[in-house]
Amino acid sequence: MRTSLNNTTTVAIETLGCKLNQAESESMALQLIEIGYRLVSPSEPADIYILNTCTVTSTADRKSRYFLRLARRRNPHAMVVAIGCYSDRAAAELVRLKCADLILVNNDKENLPSILELKRRHTSSDTYRSDGLRTRSMIKIQEGCDHYCSYCIVPYVRGRERSQTPNDIVAEVNARVRMGFKEVVLTGTKIGGYRPSLEALIRRILDETDVKRLRLSSLQPQDIADGLLGLWSDTRLCRHLHLPLQSGSDPVLRHMNRPYNTIDYASAIVRIRKAIPQVSITTDIMVGFPDETEKEFAESLHFCKRMAFANMHVFPYSARPGTAAASMPEQIDERVKKERSKAMLRLSRERVIQFGRQFRSETLPVLWETEVAPGVWDGLTDNYIHVMTHSSKSLNNQIADARLSDTYNKNFKCIETTLVS
Repeated sequence: MRTSLNNTTTVAIETLGCKLNQAESESMALQLIEIGYRLVSPSEPADIYILNTCTVTSTADRKSRYFLRLARRRNPHAMVVAIGCYSDRAAAELVRLKCADLILVNNDKENLPSILELKRRHTSSDTYRSDGLRTRSMIKIQEGCDHYCSYCIVPYVRGRERSQTPNDIVAEVNARVRMGFKEVVLTGTKIGGYRPSLEALIRRILDETDVKRLRLSSLQPQDIADGLLGLWSDTRLCRHLHLPLQSGSDPVLRHMNRPYNTIDYASAIVRIRKAIPQVSITTDIMVGFPDETEKEFAESLHFCKRMAFANMHVFPYSARPGTAAASMPEQIDERVKKERSKAMLRLSRERVIQFGRQFRSETLPVLWETEVAPGVWDGLTDNYIHVMTHSSKSLNNQIADARLSDTYNKNFKCIETTLVS
């Protein structure tokens, strides 16, 4: 491993996949900063390049291999480290392909500094914050899943459900607030499975921290209890819920082994919208699941239209070795998957624009994040509308009100706004 000119070891961390991976990457970055590393962008030269991999689909596997090879080309003298779900599932494949110098599994993430054999040291300031970290802080509260959906590899690579203690989570939120983060996102494999109680945890965070905005990463329809919904009376809790649907057809949901049907799902949506005005509800949709008929796909598309999502993450089914769905007959042709994806993506694009334009002329608080062009800043409202504005002054990591227009800027894929002083 080469040494940086200033004798400080530089590390680049790149992340694929879910918000849980993002939270773990952030935690690894903070650990490494604490013992003396300097965090740099993955596009910059680095002494150590770490890829937090994903294996939820074959596309994720391919991206993992691509980014590891790209890192090798960019930094031929760097130590290239593969860690995470793809490394966990297919370490032998990475060894054979010689994609990385060090291949680590998910359980190694908490011990990364000692694994890299670097001496720990403490930062001098309790409020130090690296430019390489995101404006929103992801905090892992839970990981693992005890429910084996027929298509999903996650329980095999993440293991059984287990939760962080409430005391540790509250302390971590307070630490992130001291570091200057304005928004904290609670994430995990299945945060609705948080034990002893997700509702009680959120209450403690709202009562015992000064966090400006608190966001939840993902819930299931069966998690939507009245007590939980009542917490949104506190305006610090962001009006955004991500509820993975996967399919709007009941026969497909049964084959997927999902723990709900479309009636359950629609009921949860109604209750959420009644309890949280102006809420944004986003979802995940899979197309081309084995034996999904044209009729079932049409049902799914129609159901998604009826739910009026604010955004949809659309992806084709990808067989994961070892899962029940991988051995199901009637695997769908890739051409059919592509056509169904296009139809769902058209609906998703329409819904993003339509949801945002509901708020034209309204003033909403925005957490401003990055300067995407000279004098052009992008950010997120609490209900997850991606917006932009013009400012000659830095808006980074500030919460400031903005009035939304009805103009959707296609270059920046967001709604244009005007700052309100």
